[in-house]
Parts: sequence; C-alpha cells; structure tokens
Amino acid sequence: MAFSAEIIAWYNTHKRDLPWRHTADPYVIWLSEVILQQTRVAQGLPYFHRFLSHYPTVAAFADAPEEEILLHWQGLGYYSRARNMHHAAKAVVAAYGGVFPNRYSDLVKLKGIGEYTAAAIASFSANEAKAVLDGNVFRVLARYFGIDEPINASKGKKLFLTLANDLLDPTHPGLYNQAIMEFGAIQCKPSGPDCGGCILRFDCRALAEKRVNQLPVKIKGKTSRNRYFNYFVVMKDDQILVNKREKGDIWENLYELPLVETPQQVNLLELATDAKVVEAFGTRVDLRLITGPVKHVLSHQNLFAQFIAVDMHGQFVDKKKKWNYVFIKDLGTLAKPKLIYSFLKNYSIE
Repeated sequence: MAFSAEIIAWYNTHKRDLPWRHTADPYVIWLSEVILQQTRVAQGLPYFHRFLSHYPTVAAFADAPEEEILLHWQGLGYYSRARNMHHAAKAVVAAYGGVFPNRYSDLVKLKGIGEYTAAAIASFSANEAKAVLDGNVFRVLARYFGIDEPINASKGKKLFLTLANDLLDPTHPGLYNQAIMEFGAIQCKPSGPDCGGCILRFDCRALAEKRVNQLPVKIKGKTSRNRYFNYFVVMKDDQILVNKREKGDIWENLYELPLVETPQQVNLLELATDAKVVEAFGTRVDLRLITGPVKHVLSHQNLFAQFIAVDMHGQFVDKKKKWNYVFIKDLGTLAKPKLIYSFLKNYSIE
C-alpha cells in the first residue's frame, strides 16, 4: 500500500473526534489552527470553544476590542498572534465582505497566516492540493525517509516541501494532510513513539538505523538572553497595584505587577537599596519573598522572575511609574501575561 494510502487508512481508524473536523468553514478551521500552534489539543479546546462562543463569525471577531481578544487569549502566550488574528479578521471584513477566504493564494496574504496555516485551511476547507508542513509532518517524513537535512535550513525546507507535495494524495489532499498531522501527533510522537505498533515500521529508515530519537534535525537558534524581573505585590485594602506595559518590549498593553528589572539576580537586601526601588517605595520599606526565581521561557529570552510582597510605612506616591491600584475583584477583566496570570492564580490573589 502506498505511503499516503497507509496514512489515511490509519487515520480513519485512529483519528480523534475534534470539533473543527466536523466543518469546512475556513473561519472555524483558522481559529483551531492558530490556537493549536500555541498549545496541545487538550489545553487548546477550551480556548477554541471560548473564541467560537464569543465570536461566532469573523465579523464579530473583527468588531471586538483588542483588550477583549487578549483577555480571552490569556494563558496561551505569544500575544502577537492574537493581535495578528485581530488584524486578519479586520482585513477579511474589509477585503472579502466578512467571508473568510478558503484559497491558499488569498489566505497567505492575511497577517499571521504563513504557508503552513494557509495550506491547512485551504486543504481542509476547500480540498485544495497544498501540502501541509508542520512539526508533526516534518518529524514523520524525516524519520520514515531517514532525512538528516535540518528542517529549519533553507535547503531542508525545500527538500521536505518537494517530498510533501510528491506524497500528497491529489484526490483527497485535505484528508491526507489531516492524517499525516494526526499520525505525527499521536503515533510518531517527538519522544516515546510507539514504533513497535507502527504501520510504517517495516520501511522506516530511522527505526532500521536506530536513529528515531535523532530525527528530525534542527539547527539551534541564537542564544537566548537572560532577564531578571522583580515583581512587587503591593496591597491596599481590597486593591492591588498594577502596571500596564507599553510599546517597545514584550507583552505590549498587557497588565502585570509593578516591575523593577535588574541586570542580574539580586537578593532582597540588594533590592531594597536599588535606586529604582527607593524611588518607587522609599527607604522605609519591608520586602518579603513570596516565590522565585521562577524561570519563564520566551522566544530568545529567559525570564527569571521573583515575586515580592511590599510592606510600606506610608502610602505609595510615585506618579512617574504609571502604576495604579485596581480592585482585586477586577483583576479577571485585565489581560495579563501567562507568568503573571499563573502567579495570581497559584497564590489565590485573583
């Protein structure tokens, strides 16, 4: 049986019953694809249902305030993707009259939709013959054919794209794309794949050469830089001090706790005498470590955050920081980075 036919036969038996597989609506498929680029299916399902419930059409998505979109996205990370979705929704309303396109050539023009996402939407919604190349597909192809060309190098991308298009079932491209992505997700997993029960085990080069754990090959990116964040928990009655991040750095327009960034990790004694801390809270301040340092990994950045309770002898008066008190009961209405959201949830502050 040919490779694509074997993959499709496996899929028809083992596929998961997922809501976006019961529609050809490109808008719904777009929602699922972008969300699943951020997280696994189990974690992504509540977000998918939330977005579809609040924004049943692309026009509703486009009309929503950005702050609301970010709030519903909270916990997924990479908030630029949520902003790109909002931008794309507005473009669909403006250029396509609110009818989400289903052709690759139109989809790839929308902000935040790259070649992979455009191929997925076009093949799933319109059965367009465009091969999908996501991490799952790269892994299956690299292992089965024993390819050690880096998947994130120009030569490797071209090689895999050519191979993916050669293998694409021209009659059922959408079905085949779904099948090979699902095969990589639950059969040919990154670690601990079930090679003994795999339908492709007799012809898999990686298995024969004992290289399953070595493929696919990926060139390491540039070294991540370390940043040291000191977050302050300042309470007053039933209020808490917050800061809204500005443009020019990560987490634009999201809410966090008051922050002082230092060049390296510092202890509380050093922090209490830091010029920025003194400027904000004065010299008569008691600091108490709540938790940290907590490592939070972003693209090319490692954040080491510690959360510190502040007991002031007097009131916070520094106006230059743009820190403001909000009612604790209203924290749930503010879009926050995952790091802050997790802290507030774990310590029952929100």
